[in-house]
Amino acid sequence: MSNDTTNSENNPIVQESHATKTQSLLKAAWIIAFVTIISKLIGFLRDIVIANFYGAGMVSDAYFYAYQIPAISIILLGGIGGPFHSAVVSVFSKMIPNLEEKAPENVNKLFNTFLTSSFLVFLVLGVLVFAFSDIIMKIIIANGSPQLIHLASMHLKIMAPVLTVGGVVGIYYGILIVYKEFLIPNISPILMSVAIIAVISLVRNDNSGIVLAAATTLGALCQFVYQLPKLKSLGFKFKPNLDVFNNPQYKNILELLFPAILSSTIGQVYIYVDMFFASQLQEGAWSAIGYANRLFQFPVGVLVTAFLVPLFPIFSKLVGEKDYDNIRYYFNKGVGLLNFVAFPILILIILLSTNAIQLIFQRGAFNEVATIMVSEALCYLSVSIIFYVFRDSITRVFYAFNDSKTPFLVALSSIIIKFILNMIFVKQLGIGGITLSTSFVTLINGFWLGLLIKKKMHMDYGIYFKNILKMAVISVATYYICLGAYKLWDKYFEPTQIFLIIKIILITLLCGIVYSIFAAIVKIPYVFELYGRVKGKLIKYKR
Repeated sequence: MSNDTTNSENNPIVQESHATKTQSLLKAAWIIAFVTIISKLIGFLRDIVIANFYGAGMVSDAYFYAYQIPAISIILLGGIGGPFHSAVVSVFSKMIPNLEEKAPENVNKLFNTFLTSSFLVFLVLGVLVFAFSDIIMKIIIANGSPQLIHLASMHLKIMAPVLTVGGVVGIYYGILIVYKEFLIPNISPILMSVAIIAVISLVRNDNSGIVLAAATTLGALCQFVYQLPKLKSLGFKFKPNLDVFNNPQYKNILELLFPAILSSTIGQVYIYVDMFFASQLQEGAWSAIGYANRLFQFPVGVLVTAFLVPLFPIFSKLVGEKDYDNIRYYFNKGVGLLNFVAFPILILIILLSTNAIQLIFQRGAFNEVATIMVSEALCYLSVSIIFYVFRDSITRVFYAFNDSKTPFLVALSSIIIKFILNMIFVKQLGIGGITLSTSFVTLINGFWLGLLIKKKMHMDYGIYFKNILKMAVISVATYYICLGAYKLWDKYFEPTQIFLIIKIILITLLCGIVYSIFAAIVKIPYVFELYGRVKGKLIKYKR
């Protein structure tokens, strides 16, 4: 009889297992969240330095347009949660019986086969991008000026080697995650930020952005090298081979990998659609959208990375055991916690985005006009945070079933919707229209994935929707209370830098307190769990 129909919630052994695994999951999540916060803060510093030296103009536009190509490799395909990382976790987590021992020979051989074939493919892509950078930029920035296209092409040539590195880094990440080595993959992106900060701060006078592009390539190479010592200590020996024919395990990787790659690159097509529309707007529009997206990814990246990185291997193992009850349990637990934190973040973005951007970015070449553009883009993008959490979580369940085709087809079907929404919203809202359409597409994708998972297993959304409705109601009440405090502050205090800092801190604290009180009143379970965990930590610390 399938575990899908077995009720295990009242079994004391299962409950104890839940408690132990949940504690382990939360511990891993806290560690990853801490490291991710550090990484994002350094990323913030990187963006502040870039904004200070290049502002939101032609040079920054050229860099951010060009960077979208290598970003496919280093972030989308090879990053944490990307196809290469996901494929490795899904396949290798089922092949390694004992994580305490070094990698067995069959695992090592498959690792090297995948590594060698991936490196060769990405090397060819890097060479092609270098050779045809002019044509690529003319297609992407169809409405841009000749100067912008030429500058972006120069940046792309310099960053072409990043393409070769990305997929390989993703394989490294996947192996480390399988062995529960969560820190190194999450520390690794810091290296790129540090390289960019160091190089452009030393050179300073870089009117073309060439130094910025070179620093990006240097940072990617640092990410690649940083993984090697730990992999060797786990028993992975680097012996190039191409045992790709009649290899069922390699075939399993490809069956998961190719649709996932297509799904990720389809997401990149959304970005190219956005670039097409942004090139019709004022100079600096694409830079503003880029800054807004990175500000948005700070809280979202911390939340999603912290919970889904340790949760995904659990999903994969549970699918292998056909333990669908526990998949439902961990899905509702993980997504519920993510949403509980996401709602107050949404409130704070809507209320404080302009003040925060003024404080963080508005200096040097980054002026008040740039602040307004970034704030507008960020507010419309922030609406997607709840949909984003659900979509990425349910996508991991599909990957655990070795099904990346369904997320791909759902993403593919949304390209036309994205284009149409941009046509409608950009005319009315400008920059904000581009990010608002992204929020709607995220909602649509999450909706379809949530329905289609029924082909794999039955998901119990009752608890999810009950809690999310409560969170939405108390969030509206919290927003208006905080808005009143916001207006009261502005009435009596000048917008100086020190008062902006105090205002942001006080509104954030007020939001957290009011939201938590309302959550306790309507009996949302996550507030009691988090309170109990914090209380336990404090008691332990005092002892």
